[in-house]
Amino acid sequence: MNIQEIFSALDMDQGILASGDYKISSPVDGKVIANLKLDSKDDVEKKIAAAADAFKAWRRLPAPQRGELVRIYGEELRKHKETLGALITLECGKIISEGQGEVQEMIDICDFAVGLSRQLYGLTIASERPNHALRESWHPMGPVGVISAFNFPMAVWAWNSALALVCGDPVIWKPSEKTPLCALACQHLLDKAIARFGNAPEGLSSVIIGEREVGEQLVDDKRVPLISATGSCAMGRVVGQRVAARFGKSILELGGNNAIIVAESADLDMATRAIVFGAVGTAGQRCTTTRRIFAHDSIYDELLSRLKAAYKQLPIGNPQEAGTLIGPLIDGRSYEQMEQALADAKAKGCDVYGGGRALEKEFPQAYYVNPAIVEGGKAMTNNAHETFAPILYFFRYSDLEEAIERQNDVPQGLSSAIFTLNMREAELFTSAVGSDCGIANVNVGTSGAEIGGAFGGEKETGGGRESGSDSWKAYMRRSTATVNYSSELPLAQGIKFDLN
Repeated sequence: MNIQEIFSALDMDQGILASGDYKISSPVDGKVIANLKLDSKDDVEKKIAAAADAFKAWRRLPAPQRGELVRIYGEELRKHKETLGALITLECGKIISEGQGEVQEMIDICDFAVGLSRQLYGLTIASERPNHALRESWHPMGPVGVISAFNFPMAVWAWNSALALVCGDPVIWKPSEKTPLCALACQHLLDKAIARFGNAPEGLSSVIIGEREVGEQLVDDKRVPLISATGSCAMGRVVGQRVAARFGKSILELGGNNAIIVAESADLDMATRAIVFGAVGTAGQRCTTTRRIFAHDSIYDELLSRLKAAYKQLPIGNPQEAGTLIGPLIDGRSYEQMEQALADAKAKGCDVYGGGRALEKEFPQAYYVNPAIVEGGKAMTNNAHETFAPILYFFRYSDLEEAIERQNDVPQGLSSAIFTLNMREAELFTSAVGSDCGIANVNVGTSGAEIGGAFGGEKETGGGRESGSDSWKAYMRRSTATVNYSSELPLAQGIKFDLN
């Protein structure tokens, strides 16, 4: 599908596609697919003000009613799943199944949030004072600013917005300037759901189209108490400090330099499949992409041989065509960063398998690449820098605890995995002295998290959590209340303060 067909299927105004001078290109072939109008400073101010006004009304609705809006939105997503997936493929470059999978994530989080709308529970706590009740409640916080990256141009917003809406918070979304059409499509369908719902305030959800300046305006505004930002560690370092400077809260989902340890007892068929998907899926442009392998001495050569054989067979091509497993990088800058990382590895004495452009004659304006494997050998025993491209660093280990230490010895801490059939090794890896990442899998790769669990990582990954479990608490404010239903006024800790 081309962009006109997609907009038509979604019943969107095609005039948007030629509304301004900001060019949007498809990574599929490098050609311009839209010229958008960017939001001005005044536009952003109006959207923030509208969200602040919407909050006053939206927080008054009971949470199950707010959940009804999310339920209706989920219906719209189901109805347009194929079309939305096609848009992700066109604007982001993901293969068909990954684009469809991203929309399914949105549907799943809507289902989760609808159930959550009836379970925004607090606690009743035992009071030390007689005839006193101690209670903890959770209340809506206010407008939530969502800053998303190009590689998940829809799902990350959905993880945040579905929870924020049922928690009583309006949403202001600043998508990546590389994938704004996906954001406009999501907002369009939410607007349809809001019209069906019929009881939502104006300004409940909006999209800001622009570059860094509009993002900074959103980050700096005190009327937006929570900023959820997904992107690089460098971006998160700036956002986190600016939000903290105004005493706001932030959810940061940043870089991942994810490793898999492949133990002596590992099922190598399973491990190979997981590594290949984790390393080359989305052309290596996931925050959960597998970037490092620590293989036990006893299986090192066999696993490396299997991976090289698999890499030879990888179908690289147009992501809109069935059978393609690896689409393009998002742009030329990503390709340059990949080539520089490989050149650096070679300069250090590493052996490099793969790399370089693919399909350059067929798509001269796009950036398809051959995934690469870097054999560390004696030249390199670890890699601390994340390159957002399909580069897999391959290392050897002999002692599991030493491998875990090397896995953890990087600034990032998002996802990790071990492949082993040894229960002791599995339990060690997931223990307090094992992986220090937010995600620690056993016989499952680093990529492809379910929405039921809280998603996020530690260290320079940001420490934020989105999606499932109790991540909803980040979108609400906590209130502790003591109710005295006696005729006395005892103080806590037995303190005496008598005026007589």
